[in-house]
Formats: sequence, structure tokens, C-alpha cells
Amino acid sequence: MTKLLPTSTAGSLPKPSWLAQPETLWSPWKLEGDELIAGKKDALKLSLHDQLTAGIDIVSDGEQTRQHFVTTFIEHLEGVDFKNRKTVKIRNRYDASVPVVVGDVVRKQSVFVDDAAFLRSQTKQPIKWALPGPMTMIDTLYDARYKSREKLAWEFAKILNQEARELEAAGVDIIQFDEPAFNVFFDEVNEWGVAALERAIEGLSCETAVHICYGYGIKANTDWKKTLGSEWRQYEEIFPTIRQSNIDIVSLECQSSHVPMDLIELIRGKKVMVGAIDVATKTIETPQDVASTLRKALQFVDADKLYPCTNCGMTPLPQWVANGKLKALSAGADIVRRELS
Repeated sequence: MTKLLPTSTAGSLPKPSWLAQPETLWSPWKLEGDELIAGKKDALKLSLHDQLTAGIDIVSDGEQTRQHFVTTFIEHLEGVDFKNRKTVKIRNRYDASVPVVVGDVVRKQSVFVDDAAFLRSQTKQPIKWALPGPMTMIDTLYDARYKSREKLAWEFAKILNQEARELEAAGVDIIQFDEPAFNVFFDEVNEWGVAALERAIEGLSCETAVHICYGYGIKANTDWKKTLGSEWRQYEEIFPTIRQSNIDIVSLECQSSHVPMDLIELIRGKKVMVGAIDVATKTIETPQDVASTLRKALQFVDADKLYPCTNCGMTPLPQWVANGKLKALSAGADIVRRELS
């Protein structure tokens, strides 16, 4: 990307009310069969239109074709039982009913490649596609087969690499791996989590990113944040290892958070997607709010490596709020862009 401070979103955007229940995570589809297939494409085009209208530079599908950023991928794998579920605690934070790994996990065919190819056909802008990271995948399951988080993560890493290579061939410019679990399981991240992520990107020529945030703006996450004190220093535990990795871009949460901005210095040399939009509030940032966050980040990341972004996905927000936030992100980036030039 040659444009200075190119903007993007971290992940999901609101779905239209005719496709799924608005402002609801993991809402069931309202359509079926061929109508659902066509509806997902229509929703993707609408999401793309909203991003382009707002001035977003690196666009995505807004996750319009999936219910959940992790389990929709897992649904397409063999070896996972979605009928006989177990209850586990997700990221040591909240209980969830999850599928069970009962056999060898295998990817028989691509999951998102057709959707990515459709997005590629709709725009000439750079496109980014998000996949769940290996560690976050294992944290969203009950493992009755491998009995080892590390072993299962490596199996998922191989599968993700298969998908990522096909996404690259379909024209995706940036493949992002969502790893909110990186902000919780520090020892595992440093011992094998980053290595598993590098296995997932093996052989890719396109740019790669890892998205590490503090989660959607849901109660379980906002309640957790209240326990973290006046400074959120989780990134400090893992950034030195990530800096040594082959990942090109690190996506993190900054806006309205207690993350000390100087922690970005720990990944000096990497490109950084700076979260300058708070997804846990319906208050729309002003362009000046965004610009202020970006100026602070520029003390610790070179301008040609700073990518203004959202903190996380925006599915739980009303459509008009999400669109307003996208416009503020673009306008705020433009303010700083003019200052730099």
C-alpha cells in the first residue's frame, strides 16, 4: 500500500436486518438455501459500499458471510462434533457451549475462498481477509481427541496455511489472523503460540497480520477490562516474541483503552494497525479524537508503517453508528496525513 496511513477495519461490520438479527453476535441466519447464498453476497456488497463511501482504503467482507469469526471456519472441518457440545470457559472469562474435537481435524475443501474471490471481483482496492488464529481456535473448542492444546494448535496451523495459500491465490492482499487469546495465555504464546502462527503463514507472499485486541464490546469483555487496573500491559508480555516473528503487521487496541502507547515501541519495525475507534460504545468519535490517537502512536511507529484501524469488530453496533465511526476513522487519518505531508 503506497498511500500514507491507509485505513482499514479490524473485522466484522453490522449485518443487514434481513440477513441476521441486528446488534447481536452470532445471530442465526434469517434466510435459507439459495436465498441465503444470494443474501450473503448482497450483504457483502453493501458492506463494501459502506466502507468505500466512508473512505476506507483496505476493505474487507465485513464478515457478512459468517456467523462467528472462529466457529464458522471450524464448521467446515472434519473431526469436530457440533451436535454434542460441551461447556467451556472462553479465554478464562465466560462460559460458552462449544463443539467437540472427536477425531483428526481435516480440511477437505476451502472455506472462504469463493467469498474472497467474490469480494476481489467487486473492487480494485486492496482487500484484507480475516481468519481465526490457531490459539483462539483451540480456546473455542473442547478437545476430546488430541488432549494437548499445543498439538491441536499445530494441526489447525497446517489447515489455516492451506486456506491462506488459496486466499492469496484468489487475490487477497492481507491475510489477518485473529488472536484475542494472545492477550490471555502469555506463556503459551511465547512457548509455541507465535511459532504456530508462523506455521499458518508459511510460504505466503502477501502481507500477514495478527489482530490482538481485548474483545468485542460485550458485557463479559467490558467487565473483564474493569479488573485490569489503570494500565493494560498485556501486550508487554508478548510483543518481544512477535517482534522476532515473520508476521508483517500487528493490529492492536488503543482508542479509549488503558494500553500505554509506548508499548508499541516493543514492536518497532513492524507495521502497526492502530485501533483508533472504540467498538464498546455507541458514541461516534470525532475526526479529532482519531487524529489525537494516531499522533500519540506516531511517537512509537514510523508514519509509513502506521495503519489506522478499529479496535475490534463492530457487529454488535447499530449500522448508523458503525458507518459514522468508519467516516470518523477516515477523516481523522486524513487530518494527520495532511499534517505529515
